Amino acid sequence: MLRVSNPPHTLEATFLQSGGVLVRNRLRACVVSLFSLIVATLFLTCEAVQAADLKTRAASDAPLTESTKSTDALPSHQVSKIPQANCKQAVYLTFDTGHMGIAPLVAEVLARQQVRATFFMANEATRTGGASLDDVWAPWWRERAQEGHAFGSHTFDHVYWQADLAQQKFKVKPSAGSKKGQSYVISAAQYCQSLDQVAERFTYMTGAQISPIFRAAGGKTSPALLEAAKQCGYAHVGWSPHGFLGDELPSDRFPNKKLLDQALKNIKSGDILLAHLGIWSRQDPWAPAVLEPLIVGLKERGFCFKTIDQHPTYQKILSFKS
Repeated sequence: MLRVSNPPHTLEATFLQSGGVLVRNRLRACVVSLFSLIVATLFLTCEAVQAADLKTRAASDAPLTESTKSTDALPSHQVSKIPQANCKQAVYLTFDTGHMGIAPLVAEVLARQQVRATFFMANEATRTGGASLDDVWAPWWRERAQEGHAFGSHTFDHVYWQADLAQQKFKVKPSAGSKKGQSYVISAAQYCQSLDQVAERFTYMTGAQISPIFRAAGGKTSPALLEAAKQCGYAHVGWSPHGFLGDELPSDRFPNKKLLDQALKNIKSGDILLAHLGIWSRQDPWAPAVLEPLIVGLKERGFCFKTIDQHPTYQKILSFKS
């Protein structure tokens, strides 16, 4: 007798049974996949929310950066609307070059407060890995020239005078350039060449000319050095005792608030003020934290800002030279 292991109805039942298992397995897999997708989406959403929360906290708790620092004296970006046209108490804000890290911020403040300053330029090392008079910074200088600021030489390699020598020679030590940190001897003509090199570079960058003024590196001079510069057409510009704004001083002993209060208290009419476009050693940048409140505060006290070529002493010198 022929025996059939599975009758037709049994095969059908088996097929249906196996198909049901397949459907259930696929359904279970779909549910698991859907659940995993929901969990992953929730996880990513939570991470995004937490990241946003951390970012917000960091922004509120982090130390102030160069662009956000301000003092308690005045609100950030407060613009003085005090008329300056008929001001009789002028002060003269000047900047020497430096690492240039705060230069864009300085330019913003000066433009916002409608202040013109005088810049004394040297080709110093910058945070951009180049130098303050290189092609990277040429557009910045060109914009300042277009805004009507004044400019003078600071010697091309920021050359410090150290001593007078015989035959109109000087011992010097530059803080920039190929001989940085080395003491050597130059003639009066070579010192003048260093002054002229700045003038030539500035004209190349901007199409404008500097005023026939200079500031010796560190303000270090001698009568012989000043006479040598005078012979090649340059008048020296120092700064007033109360015009030293302190951005070269250590932040821990001379915090920005102290420097601001001191300046607002002591500066008087006619003072020449000195600051820099970045000091490597100062941890708490001076600008714009002090610069903007200082400008607004001085305007409120009846002062206005002019360039060195408008200073009574230098007006006479420069008019005589022309």
